[in-house]
Amino acid sequence: MYLRHLQLASFRNWERVDLALRPGATVFVGRNGAGKTNLVEAVGYLATMDSHRVAGDAPLVRQGASQAVVRAALRRADRELLVEVEINPGRANRVRVNRAALPRPRELLGLVKSVLFAPEDLVLVRGDPAERRRFLDDLLSSRTPRLAGVRSDYDRVLRQRNALLKTARLARGSSLATLEVWDGHLADLGGQLLAARLQLVADLAPHVARAYAQVAGPDAAGAALGYASTVPLAGDGTPIRPGTALPTHRQLSAALSEQVARRRAEEVDRGMTLVGPHRDDLVVSLGSLPAKGFASHGESWSLALALKLGCFALLRADGEEPILVLDDVFATLDAGRRAALAAVAGSAEQALVTAAVLDDVPAELRGTVVEVAGGRVVPLAAGAAEDATGDAAVGGALLDGGAR
Repeated sequence: MYLRHLQLASFRNWERVDLALRPGATVFVGRNGAGKTNLVEAVGYLATMDSHRVAGDAPLVRQGASQAVVRAALRRADRELLVEVEINPGRANRVRVNRAALPRPRELLGLVKSVLFAPEDLVLVRGDPAERRRFLDDLLSSRTPRLAGVRSDYDRVLRQRNALLKTARLARGSSLATLEVWDGHLADLGGQLLAARLQLVADLAPHVARAYAQVAGPDAAGAALGYASTVPLAGDGTPIRPGTALPTHRQLSAALSEQVARRRAEEVDRGMTLVGPHRDDLVVSLGSLPAKGFASHGESWSLALALKLGCFALLRADGEEPILVLDDVFATLDAGRRAALAAVAGSAEQALVTAAVLDDVPAELRGTVVEVAGGRVVPLAAGAAEDATGDAAVGGALLDGGAR
């Protein structure tokens, strides 16, 4: 899989971008603030329908504009797809594939597969559980798009149930009669999400362990993944090893329902749902200790990198070659980690790399170099993309299918 063409309109600092791309590695080089990260952020948005840098869509729209458009020609095996996302802060986003509108934007998930590694990914090791839950759920949606609907439905039920619990607390329990209906929905959807997360952790763990050994060296302590849940059956953070028997969706739903009943009084007292996948955590371990709080800065960087390389390997193992995006990371890595990452990037069907200084990028990835400066994207090496401020013919063809 690779992007053959990328267009942006009023996205971040870009009024307009019209950029042809090729398989292999492309390096976007430019000073900080020039907009190179915004280019790869747009690619990531096509894959996840959100940004790795901000929580909402409003910052993605250029100042003074009412909407932004991200449009790409995507090559998948022997097929080419035209994908377009119209970002409308405060209103529903619109998505088209081959100029046909999709009923729901989330139906785009799974069509564009990419793995992005950026300095912000250090939060996967050192940050709050919410960051790791988001990491798991984004990967789930990429591998199995229908689970995005399960997650969305679970979040909706959670909001409704929390609202009812707050009402019950204020009304001294008079609203509890309808709570059982929401308990059933929470248990069913939560059990599905728990089962999917556990299977994902089991599938991802060996890839992360191999990637960490590659990045940190064979003498480093081993990396492992576990799952810590408010539902004891779903895990206590102990590493999930190959061959571990995992509970089923129905078993997890029953266990979640039991925990909800057991903590009913506490939930009413606090006015919130205290049990479920929304309160769980992915536990990243190094040797016999959890990485958070024990791993050094260098070990944390290696683990964050291993998590993303593990995702890349897992998606490959599923039979799809994802786009690898490396956003300003080579300058932060030592020689060993840089070489390990360059080896993976060099094997990708398409790798998009950003850097402030070209010398930070390993020489084997500099086949196509594009300068980002002064609101322009200009090729510096043979075989690079067209000047992105021009009106290339292929760019005009893509614009014909633009937002109305």
